[in-house]
Amino acid sequence: MSLDPYLPPDQRRLLSRFWESASGFWRGRSAWRAWFLVAVMVITVFLQLWAQYRLNFWNRDFFNAIGRKDGTELWRQAMLFVPIAAASISLVIFSVWARMTTQREWREWLSSHLYGFWLGGGRYRRLRFMLGEHQTPEYRIAEDAKVATDVPVDLVVGLLSSVLNAITFIGVLWSVGGSFVVPFFGQRVSIPGYLVLAVVAYSALVTAAMMFIGRHLMRVLAESKRAEADLRAIGAHLRESGEGSAPPDARTDGRQVIGPALAKVIAQWRGLCGQLMRMTLVSQTNLLLTPVIALLLCMPKYLVGLMSLGEVVQAAAAFTIVQGAFNWITDSYARLAEWRSSANRVASLLLALDMVDTLDRSATEIRSTLKAEVNHLAPDYTDGPSL
Repeated sequence: MSLDPYLPPDQRRLLSRFWESASGFWRGRSAWRAWFLVAVMVITVFLQLWAQYRLNFWNRDFFNAIGRKDGTELWRQAMLFVPIAAASISLVIFSVWARMTTQREWREWLSSHLYGFWLGGGRYRRLRFMLGEHQTPEYRIAEDAKVATDVPVDLVVGLLSSVLNAITFIGVLWSVGGSFVVPFFGQRVSIPGYLVLAVVAYSALVTAAMMFIGRHLMRVLAESKRAEADLRAIGAHLRESGEGSAPPDARTDGRQVIGPALAKVIAQWRGLCGQLMRMTLVSQTNLLLTPVIALLLCMPKYLVGLMSLGEVVQAAAAFTIVQGAFNWITDSYARLAEWRSSANRVASLLLALDMVDTLDRSATEIRSTLKAEVNHLAPDYTDGPSL
């Protein structure tokens, strides 16, 4: 065994090792079911986009009818809203089923794989002699594997939906908003697609603010999970010591051992709480400002009669949808950090179990080599002059 100090694996190696095992769900005998669920989720995202697109134009027609005070059209639009809303609600409910079914199936497969790898060949007994971060493997399999399979499904579905929404409703903004003429040094300058330019600039500003404020989130989450794991490991050790047949060491006070670990958990929790509070400030401010900014951008054209009331509402809704799509990174930043932390912990366990197999193979090879050498040298000890 090498006597070199343990060097923690880098991020690339951890993620590579995690996906090496986790991606087996999409390649095994039940891969057809996994890909079927993927197809269902993708189709559902497209249908939800259609429903949202149809609602956007319903908003325009409904508020145009209000502006004209057209009671007949208002009644017709109210009746039309019922099937559109029913379809939208049904698709949202169905998407929850498809997403959670995929998460459950993937978690079941990965957890079974991890339990089999951990318990097979007696690795769980030899794991404690390995270097690396592999404390509380049972928690890593039960909790971290859950997060590591739940979050990617949510993020990928959210990303696909955001991309499709951005592409679709940028077209709506461009066509409804048109160009905007502003005076500039005595000249009249036309800005084409001014609502699209505005939503891109505003989204970039919000994303930059969130990335700057949340730049330490991944490190804080990783340290918080590590502190929680250490606390559980110490508690488990104290319980096993108390339940063991050996007499307890009178010089050891369990409270003195577990107290610093608990204090570290609370300190890390405070740091995480402060980080999330700062990020919530940005996200909630953005949530409140986005529709207001959209309406203010449309008001100059509405007041001079270049946009109808329905078009104002339609453009404001499209602006909010596009900004939400561009805001996928900021909305998902905390969950992405949580996933990386959990995936790293699962990967650390897998790497430690890999080391158990590597050392077993090395020991087997050494024994085989020594046995061959002994068998080869044995005749030299038995052959000799007869007495």
